[in-house]
Amino acid sequence: MSAAPVISASSLDLTFQTNDGPVHALKGVDLDIGKGEFVSFIGPSGCGKTTFLRCIAALEEPTGGTLTVNGMTPEEARKARAYGYVFQAAGLYPWRTIAGNVRLPLEIMGFSRADQKARAEKVLDLVDLAGFGGKFPWQLSGGMQQRASIARALAFDADILLMDEPFGALDEIVRDHLNEELLKLWARTGKTIGFVTHSIPEAVYLSTRIVVMSPRPGRITDVIESPLPKERPLDIRDTPEFLEVAHRVREGLRAGHAYD
Repeated sequence: MSAAPVISASSLDLTFQTNDGPVHALKGVDLDIGKGEFVSFIGPSGCGKTTFLRCIAALEEPTGGTLTVNGMTPEEARKARAYGYVFQAAGLYPWRTIAGNVRLPLEIMGFSRADQKARAEKVLDLVDLAGFGGKFPWQLSGGMQQRASIARALAFDADILLMDEPFGALDEIVRDHLNEELLKLWARTGKTIGFVTHSIPEAVYLSTRIVVMSPRPGRITDVIESPLPKERPLDIRDTPEFLEVAHRVREGLRAGHAYD
């Protein structure tokens, strides 16, 4: 990789101490993510994919190895507003309007009212929610709420977007639509995206690279470069190229279970 990686992990370990003894969540994770990449993490429940994302976001602290974000520690990167984070649930405050929810991190960061308004309008338009800023979360569908959550993560224009299974609770039709919208958003913004999923088709459809992880302790068993073009209509999922990548992901998941 010619340019310095945006996210770099080397021999990364994380062990949680519990009443039942230590839990090894991550072991020997080595990974570099370059600027503008879309990298998905896939693996069985408890394999450490969300934990790795939380380490990048300074929500968990590794117990071994090194991890940098934009050349800084994750904590320094958090203070520098290097990333936005989208959780599994939309997590919108029901008493605030959609625009009010999107403005919340901007209020906390001390942006002026005029700047907050302009930024909220811009990102709501970016996720196709222009005109919905005055609505409350309960007035929106689950898919629209999750788009509002993405808008909130984009509001302060961080270069990195970390997404933890944002579409996992949605039905397949809505999920397909949001996958398409996310690819368009990525193409328009050029952001670096780290994306956690349990879905093989979703990982293959969205990513420039797919990181396959093993059951606990979480290790990387395969990193798959996608041969698919950047422009990806949904029906690309029926092509031999797509099915070949999906097959390799599935084989990587099986190989990871062989460690048990």
